[in-house]
Amino acid sequence: MRNLAFKSTLIISLTTLFFSTKSIAQEEKTKVIQDPKFEQLLKEKQKINASIAINNSYKIQIFYGNGSEAEKKRAEFVKTYKDIEATIVYANPTFKVYVGSYKSRLHAEKALTRIKEKYPTALLIKPGK
Repeated sequence: MRNLAFKSTLIISLTTLFFSTKSIAQEEKTKVIQDPKFEQLLKEKQKINASIAINNSYKIQIFYGNGSEAEKKRAEFVKTYKDIEATIVYANPTFKVYVGSYKSRLHAEKALTRIKEKYPTALLIKPGK
């Protein structure tokens, strides 16, 4: 009886030891296979984001709303102010029209007073916001 208990304890211990070492040892490496076009698309997206440069300069927001109205406002702005660039940025769920790219707040506020004559709801966007 004692010998039987010893054998069953030994078998259970060895079985547990065997399976515990197999379950802990994970040596399989995961390989990610992606389409080469994805990398090209990612680079294009980075170029576009760098050209907008919202975080590095002050912008003036003249409009937010749906896409077709945003494009109309941008086109209207470009006709009126030929010397100031205008971009449309999608921020879920609306489109925003940002104009100008000013390194200092002083220049941005000067332009804001000029732009507010035609767009009274225009507001200054701080870098990083």
